[in-house]
Amino acid sequence: MTGESRIDRWWTRLRLPLGVAAGSVTAAVELAFLVVAAAASAVSAPVPTAARGVTRLTQRYAGWLVRRERDRLHRLLLPEGETLPVHLVATRRQIGYLAARLLPGVLGLLAYAMLGVGLVLAGIVLRAAVRGELSPVDTLAQVAVGVALLLLNVQALASVAALDIRLARRLLGPGSRAELARRVDELTSSRAGVLAAVDAERQRIERDLHDGLQQRLVALGMLLGRARRARDADRTAALLAQAHEDVQRAVEELREVAWRVYPSALEGSDLGAVLTMVARRSEVPVRIHCDLPIRPERQIETVLYFVACEALTNAAKHAAATLVAVEIGVREGRVRMRVHDDGVGGADPTGRGLAGLARRVAALDGRLLVTSPVGGPTTVLAELPCG
Repeated sequence: MTGESRIDRWWTRLRLPLGVAAGSVTAAVELAFLVVAAAASAVSAPVPTAARGVTRLTQRYAGWLVRRERDRLHRLLLPEGETLPVHLVATRRQIGYLAARLLPGVLGLLAYAMLGVGLVLAGIVLRAAVRGELSPVDTLAQVAVGVALLLLNVQALASVAALDIRLARRLLGPGSRAELARRVDELTSSRAGVLAAVDAERQRIERDLHDGLQQRLVALGMLLGRARRARDADRTAALLAQAHEDVQRAVEELREVAWRVYPSALEGSDLGAVLTMVARRSEVPVRIHCDLPIRPERQIETVLYFVACEALTNAAKHAAATLVAVEIGVREGRVRMRVHDDGVGGADPTGRGLAGLARRVAALDGRLLVTSPVGGPTTVLAELPCG
């Protein structure tokens, strides 16, 4: 295991406790801000000019604190790939969120205080056991109680983190009217995106047929013409053998084009089996793990198939990858597919292929995330509703 992977594993384990601890610290800062803002508002109320100045400062610093809380949740508490909705909310809602955040801040502080007390008691028990003041039975009993309290403390930290995330989603998310307007805009853009994706796919198929299959068939016709005009039997046999090879390659290219139009294999096999067939033809070794308790709807499988094929093609042609891992499962009621390769990275999410896939995924109320720093690795994450 490399040093970087060890650091990543430790960072994953420490994100939650660090996030809760940071939330307790920011809650203290927010408490001070709320007290100062309330006092300043009360003092400046008789003077309209001063009151407007205090209101502007309150709006400015409340927005700054809310943005810092969003950053903390994204970096430390939210699962990988999950984000909070970025939505401009009124100052009153921001103040309400900062006030509500005092609860997880206090609970996190209490959880760490209990952890500190437990460590002190553990030290006392350990010293008594070393001095022989406790019998083995009493020592085991104290250890069992300590482990139970530690597990409860860990669960308390997880609950505080969940409460922190729930408050942010509830109080910083859009209201019903704004959510409806956002949904209408999203569906409008998704419809336009699907039309653009279909048009781009048609152009791609036309290029494949014109530049590949059509040219090969023209060359095949010329080859057969030469075979007809040849007077040497050996020459004719050689030309016919070459023509037979060209026909096989043309059939293979036609099959590839047909699969890009629609993966007919999904009619008789599930997504895992079809991707296994695709993996056998891949130039790069592919490891597939598909764990779907219920088969998704056909359009969901089709979009996931195209996402996986595009990721495999990019890994083989552009990333110089040596291994691609495809993981498919269900998480929180959504089908989740993760395609990870160990290539050089640098994939452009705004490119024609990935952008078209993102539009297809968005049309089914899903999302496509592409992480591909220069130097690698590349991860393509697609999430879609189960049905």
